[in-house]
Amino acid sequence: MSRFFGEVRQIGYVVRDIEAAMKYWSEILGIGPWFYAPKIVDQHFEYKGRPSPIQRAVALANSGPLQMELVQQLNDAPSMYLDFLKAGHTGAQHFAYWTTDFDSDIARLTAQGLKIGMYGSVGAGGRYVYFETEFHPGTVIELSEISGAKGTLFRQIREASENWDGSNPVRPFPDLSKMPAE
Repeated sequence: MSRFFGEVRQIGYVVRDIEAAMKYWSEILGIGPWFYAPKIVDQHFEYKGRPSPIQRAVALANSGPLQMELVQQLNDAPSMYLDFLKAGHTGAQHFAYWTTDFDSDIARLTAQGLKIGMYGSVGAGGRYVYFETEFHPGTVIELSEISGAKGTLFRQIREASENWDGSNPVRPFPDLSKMPAE
């Protein structure tokens, strides 16, 4: 466990074909079900301090307490995902830590010298930040706010994975703005 962030809660994989990746993870590795959004609308997305009109598909599933995220960028807007792909990489791109005290954690971590590479939010709240870690490719750190509806969604995804029998391996991603907060 990190003394700065707590437990790793998610590993994010950048892929070129998210549907093929979900099929591999569910059929070959037995991890699922996947909650899939063919197009995520990020709000207030910034890359290196500038707005960037990113378009991406996302799928989430759990293996025990660890959440897996698959990300496929759908356009050429600047992002750390695109940087990873342009460097010739696919696969594990980030480790995510979750927080319910986002503002305090950002202030503490930036005071420690971490630099924000990209930032945005999804649904009702659900802010996230990726810190630049160019000194070690594949180890980008994400801090993700899990208050409100996003926390409810993450709990539901984990519960769906428990005793999953392999049926219905890909499910629609719920609309966060319509989910109740915990």
